[in-house]
Order: sequence, then structure tokens, then C-alpha cells
Amino acid sequence: MLPYSLLIAGVILTALTIYALTGGADFGGGVWDLLALGPRAKAQRELIANAIAPIWEANHVWLIVVIVLLFVCFPVAFAAVMTALHIPLVILLVGIVLRGSAFTFRAYGIQSQQAHAAWGRVFAIASVFTPIFLGVTLGGVASDKIRVDLATGIPNVDFFSAWLAPFPFALGLLVLSLFAFLAAVYLAVEAETPELKEDFRRRGLVSGVLVGVFAWVCFYFAGTGAPELWKGLGSEWWSLPFQLVTGGVAVAAMAALWWGRFALARILAGLQVTLMIWGWGFAQYPYIVPPDLTLTNSAGPDSVLGPVLIALVAGLILVIPAFAFLYSLFKGRGKAPAHGASS
Repeated sequence: MLPYSLLIAGVILTALTIYALTGGADFGGGVWDLLALGPRAKAQRELIANAIAPIWEANHVWLIVVIVLLFVCFPVAFAAVMTALHIPLVILLVGIVLRGSAFTFRAYGIQSQQAHAAWGRVFAIASVFTPIFLGVTLGGVASDKIRVDLATGIPNVDFFSAWLAPFPFALGLLVLSLFAFLAAVYLAVEAETPELKEDFRRRGLVSGVLVGVFAWVCFYFAGTGAPELWKGLGSEWWSLPFQLVTGGVAVAAMAALWWGRFALARILAGLQVTLMIWGWGFAQYPYIVPPDLTLTNSAGPDSVLGPVLIALVAGLILVIPAFAFLYSLFKGRGKAPAHGASS
């Protein structure tokens, strides 16, 4: 039987993947809201708002799952990360709150056009810097600069060196471009006019190229900025086949988008993001916070992890059907319109 700590880590990585595919695309929609241009700018913003409005709050469930599982099941790692990376984490939290509040006030508030536009700018700007600092946080975790005294569990770090470096910010730009890419592909599927589909097809192609560029930039900076991650991605027996498969899926997603096969592009884009996230997880294994904390030495006792796994199974039995119903209601063929979603 697999160790409980490994099973919990798999759930964390799965929840992070689902959050990227759902909540991440919502942030990407905010990016395109900021960059809406031309005679169809209003229509683009209305499409984005209608796509996000019914589901964006529910999508944050998966980020909450990640945080709670880290806190309960890997308390030493949680304490180290929250101490060393509290500055980017606070910025990330502020961005999430600003984005959600601004979106709600813009969509449902009774206000002047000037106030409406101001909330729209807050929503869009927060949608840009929040993914960047999510990536910065993940880059800081992988940086090998969060050192922990294993005898006491006390982190021995300052508040800047783990994240104020090229690799974490390169990863932040990669996360931003990934979210923008996902959003563009999803919106091309949901658009109901050929003109809007073409608008987001082009945005998807541009952001897809940026994903490739920033992926290589991250790999370059990982050599010195995240050596364990670089080693895992570049020299393990599975590294080359995994990279080839991921690259092939990325090329196929771009080809599907180029030829206007939007439903296929959505599947391939989601698979591309999934492979990238799990590649990061495999490359970092067995560490949860390299170089000191592994899944084994930072995990809580089995007397805690076992009941958590039981609670997760029970929770998923309730949550998954609820999410399936939510998405079928608002994203299915007979989808209900979002209320107040205009710009």
C-alpha cells in the first residue's frame, strides 16, 4: 500500500491541477478583459463576464483544499513556506480578494459608468498580478533556499532570498501566460459569433507561444534557481519522454487552435497544463520543500493522515456530483445566462 503521505501529496497536486484548469482560466479571462481592444471590446468583456460569473467562486474550493491539506498533513512544510514566502503570499491573497470583490461590484453594483469602469480595471489588474505571485510562490517553494532545522522544525530563512530572484518571477510569467492561454481557448469555444471566436483564437495563439518561451526561460533559470527541479526535469530516466509528450501535446493544441478545432484545442490545452503541473511534481519528488523537507520527514502521523484521507473520500462523494451539476447547468448546451455580467 502506498504511504499516506504520498496519497495526500497526490490529492494536493490533483487539487492544484483542477484549480489551474478552472480558477486559473478565470484569472486568464481577467487578463483578456484588460487587453480587450477594437470595435468588439465590449462584446469581448461581456463574453468573459458571462463565462466567469456562474462558477468563479466555486473554483476557489480547490485552492482551499491545497492550503488545508498542507496545514493539517504537512505542518512543518506549511510553517516553513508561510514564513519564508509570506510577502508574495500576502500579495497573492490581496489579489484574490481584490479581483473577486471588484468583479462582484462591477457585475451587480448600482453605480455610475465611471465607477463601473473603475471596478473593471481593478478586476483586470488584479487578474494579472495574482497569477504572477502564485507562480512566484511556487518558484520560491522549489528554490532550495527555504532551509529548515529538522531537529526543531524551525525555518532558518530570511523573507526575500527564496522568492526575490529570476526563477520565481520567470515561473510567475509562465503561470500568467498559461492562464491566459487556457482562457483564450475556453472563450473561443464559448463565443457564439465567428468574429469573437477569431478574436480569442488569435489571443490563444499568441499566449500559447508565450507559454513555450517562458517554459524555456524557467528551465534555464532553474539550473541555479531551483537545482532539484532542474535535475528532475533534465536528467531522470523519465525526463526526456515526458518532455517530448508534453511538447507534442502543446504543439497539437496550437495546431487545433490554428485550424479552428476549438473543442479539441480545449481538451489538448487542459492536458498540456496538467502534464506541466505533474511534471513539476514528479521532478520535485520526494521533496515537498527542497532541500530539507521530504514527504516523509515533514508529514504528520498516520493517525492524522488516515482520517484525513477518509474525510477526503467522503467529501469528494459530495463535491464532485455538485460540481458536475454546476458545470452542466451553466456550461452545458442549455446553459443559464449569468446575471449582471456586462461591462
